[in-house]
Amino acid sequence: MVPVLVTGAGGFIGNHLVSFLRAKGYWVRGVDLKPPEFSTSDAHAFELLDLRKWEDCLRATAGIDEVYALAADMGGMGFISCNHAQILHNNSFINLHSIEAARQNGVKRYLYTSSACVYPDYRQTETNCAPLKEEYAYPAAPQDAYGWEKLVTERLCIHYRHDYGLQTRIVRFHNIFGPLGTWQGGREKAPAALCRKIAAAQLEGLKEIEIWGDGEQTRSFCYIDDCVTGLHKLMRSDYCEPLNLGQDRMVSINQLADMIANIAGVRLNKKHIPGPQGVRGRNSDNARLKEVLQWEPQVSLEEGLKRTYAWIAQQVRELASEFSFGIVSFPAQP
Repeated sequence: MVPVLVTGAGGFIGNHLVSFLRAKGYWVRGVDLKPPEFSTSDAHAFELLDLRKWEDCLRATAGIDEVYALAADMGGMGFISCNHAQILHNNSFINLHSIEAARQNGVKRYLYTSSACVYPDYRQTETNCAPLKEEYAYPAAPQDAYGWEKLVTERLCIHYRHDYGLQTRIVRFHNIFGPLGTWQGGREKAPAALCRKIAAAQLEGLKEIEIWGDGEQTRSFCYIDDCVTGLHKLMRSDYCEPLNLGQDRMVSINQLADMIANIAGVRLNKKHIPGPQGVRGRNSDNARLKEVLQWEPQVSLEEGLKRTYAWIAQQVRELASEFSFGIVSFPAQP
């Protein structure tokens, strides 16, 4: 059993990845500041460690052959647009300490999870923007501190491979979603936030939901099962350069809301309100993904939303049963 480490194993993607890797026959250590919120971890060993601290990174990577580095201080647009210093400070320490500890402990492969936020704002100013190819990250002008931190750590991984021989892999996520993820409180992303709002409106008999901006901003969304499959395929490959991982189907936030409402079987008006929207348009170019991995994401947006809505609607119903007041107004991303 190959010993692997998943950092950020208490988070949404990390928790799913732990289960995937264990089912594949790996021995899995999970590390995070907190355990998974919505399920128990399938890790053989789960340790509560703070990867901003050097000693905790040494402990986490000891006796490990491969690291999936997912640990990060992050959230949806509402969070990353308002916490630049915190994000840059915390994630810089996590990444600098984690990769150096991995090197010192003789880790063979190190997969770093980057983000589509590394791509320049100037390529994402229109709703119908061209899909983002991996080479479009330069000349650099990432979105917010979160994007700069991701791009700098990509460079760090490349230099560790060149200078020390650590076999690094770099993946750029494009809006991963699915069950067992944050769905309220401000750190949730658009699919989860919309699922929550529509489930709550249906439960309370409301006819309207709120959306930040005009709702015409566009994105592509990738289901969690495809995400973890792609991560494993990339780790097993010989490809060392940054690689997109996402769907290449672009939809607007308004369209996304209509799709979820259709799944829920309701008709709702949209109230557009001021709020952070991020870039105007973003889509993944998957040509290199298909070439390198001989694979592409398989789960359709409709099917992924169906599974996600069913889970979030159940969470909303359970929460509503515990309180006598409405839940639509809970602070969260519209």
